[in-house]
Amino acid sequence: MDSSSEASSMAQGLRIVRLVADREKRGRRLLGVSQIASELEMDQSRVSRLTQELCELGLLERVERGPFRTGPRFFGLAAALNTGWVRESKTELEALVASFGLRSRLSVREGFRVILLRTSSNDAVPGSFVKPGMVTPAWCTGSGRALLWDEEQPAIEALLADVNFIGVGGPGAAHSPQEVVELMDRDRARGFIVAEEEFEHGVYELAVPVRTAKGSILAALSVLGSRAEITSGADDVAKALWEAGQRLGSCQGGTRNSAGRNGLAS
Repeated sequence: MDSSSEASSMAQGLRIVRLVADREKRGRRLLGVSQIASELEMDQSRVSRLTQELCELGLLERVERGPFRTGPRFFGLAAALNTGWVRESKTELEALVASFGLRSRLSVREGFRVILLRTSSNDAVPGSFVKPGMVTPAWCTGSGRALLWDEEQPAIEALLADVNFIGVGGPGAAHSPQEVVELMDRDRARGFIVAEEEFEHGVYELAVPVRTAKGSILAALSVLGSRAEITSGADDVAKALWEAGQRLGSCQGGTRNSAGRNGLAS
């Protein structure tokens, strides 16, 4: 699957989730595969595949082949959007846009998938598939690899053991767990993640983890742009990301020094 077809699948998956959530909120009759396909004018086999994946993610649920309703992960995301650190992230994302002119994002990880929580105003243009809830692979995105920052080689290999790497991502994407480990080792040494065309052709992503007061990884902050935009001021952008991450982490009840294992020193 190339990046464009994956983006299309994400957009269609989000349409399905929005339809199900809207009908449930309004108290209308819930729908099965054929009804969703008819309502959204989509191929029934494609709806069947996408709803299965959405159920696996916990964004939808279905009991005994009955109609679909929103799943526990959907409500978890909705609750997360009302927490202090996610609310504060809007200001941080827009500050990154103002400082560097780069698209910025806040993401969390669910297994080997990354879920977008919030995006900057210049990253969510009309008609774009880039919206909260978008799902991307952890192994070939800057945000995903930032969320893997603390994972050692055995954990990464176990996480990605059943992943099909073929045809996913851009020209810089890893094609095996070992390649992911090598990219992680390279980026930890310089203190931040740079994903060079790993998910989309021509798109570079710089990312860092956001930590709680206790040091565990809470989320990832990332910016996206062209090669020139990302590499020309990478150290300054990374420093700004780490500082923004510290401020968001403080909303969890404390701060954490970003020196040493966390990346760049203040």
